[in-house]
Amino acid sequence: MTNAVLSIRDLVVDIPTRHAVLRPVDHVSYDIQAGEILGVVGESGAGKSMAGNAVIGLLNRPAHIASGEIWLKDQRIDNLPREQMRRLRGKEIGMVFQDPLTSLNPLLRIGDQLSETMMEHLGLSKSDAHKRAIAALDEVGIPAAAQRVDSYPHEFSGGMRQRVVIALALCAEPSLIIADEPTTALDVSVQAQIIALLKKLCRERGTAIMLITHDMGVIAETADRVAVMYAGRLAELGPVREVLTTPQHPYTQGLMGSTPLASKGLDRLRQIPGSMPRLGNLPDGCAFAPRCDYAKAQCVQSPIPRLGADMARAACWYPVNQTEAAS
Repeated sequence: MTNAVLSIRDLVVDIPTRHAVLRPVDHVSYDIQAGEILGVVGESGAGKSMAGNAVIGLLNRPAHIASGEIWLKDQRIDNLPREQMRRLRGKEIGMVFQDPLTSLNPLLRIGDQLSETMMEHLGLSKSDAHKRAIAALDEVGIPAAAQRVDSYPHEFSGGMRQRVVIALALCAEPSLIIADEPTTALDVSVQAQIIALLKKLCRERGTAIMLITHDMGVIAETADRVAVMYAGRLAELGPVREVLTTPQHPYTQGLMGSTPLASKGLDRLRQIPGSMPRLGNLPDGCAFAPRCDYAKAQCVQSPIPRLGADMARAACWYPVNQTEAAS
């Protein structure tokens, strides 16, 4: 295996139904290094959150990992028994959800929730865990942390609750954080603060972060590399600057043209025609072909090439900007 904190290899997630087997994650592969933020982007239903849930072992039945491997450092984790995975969760993998109230118990004080996590995963005494809880809140920018540690979740604003959730995800010193739409429910100014906080913690702690979002603006501001997903598959994977400035997949190009931050200089935003196909009705060839301006017969008839974890290119027979990207 590589020296990556997280390595996903040919991951397949299946959902059996009465009529067919749906595949929301289809042979996805990528790595995340220590101190790196990988942005996983795509529209709703692309499979980005399902991939994150597979990593942390939170797939809801009947969804399950059908094939592939997930490695955390030098340990394979996709085949661990439930109890071993539970111990790993929180200790080695932290999770930041879109709605902080899904991560916080409304009946417990913030400090008790942080302390309980550290006592469980770090073996700290109650007094030491309480001190570390105050330090964790201070680190994520909660003012008057020594007083607020005894507050309940409802006594914090949305932005402050998200900071608490980040503290909760980090308090056991995990090597990987999965942040699933962590800024979507926040206003723009608070979004910027949370993004800055994630970047700061990533650099200072060397934590690997999988940042799942539908917002290309957040990716541009935050990520080191970006994985673009469409209909369960990787469409493009590479350094964020290269992907944003010279997108090679037509879908990525469409995303950039429809994002105000990324489409500077255009008279008007572009719209990708149509909608993403349902998982039960995917075309034989490229799933994006019905919406693509560049599609040819091969795109409709032949399965697209798959991206490997080390390939910074598009899963496309006819990549756009190929000449510029190679120069």
